Amino acid sequence: MAKIKPEDLKRIKAQMAGTMNLREGDARAKVTVHMGTCGIAAGARTIMNKMMSLVEEEEGKDIIVTASGCAGLCSREPMMTVELKGEAPFKYVDLDEAKTERIFQEHVLSGDVVTEFALAVGSERVG
Repeated sequence: MAKIKPEDLKRIKAQMAGTMNLREGDARAKVTVHMGTCGIAAGARTIMNKMMSLVEEEEGKDIIVTASGCAGLCSREPMMTVELKGEAPFKYVDLDEAKTERIFQEHVLSGDVVTEFALAVGSERVG
């Protein structure tokens, strides 16, 4: 296995600049799939794969798809958070592939929250 060199790290840093923070990047949407142990056990990998596939099909270069750990609601996994630029994030719960596709089409692409799958609005972050 090849070792990572400092120039490799610089290249990776340049590629990732602005992609993790929606407010600073060029993206209009960020989707976070919660991939803690509980989420993975409940099917979060399937949700992540479906979301990645949908973004790729749509050629959504302005859509960030990322993973996080447990969101603290293990009984409601798999979960994801959708955040559109300038709007509060929405947390979706009890997901499957069909719900994921609907959330992608209606919320991520069209800006319409799918309230029947949404648990909460807002961010747990402080500051």
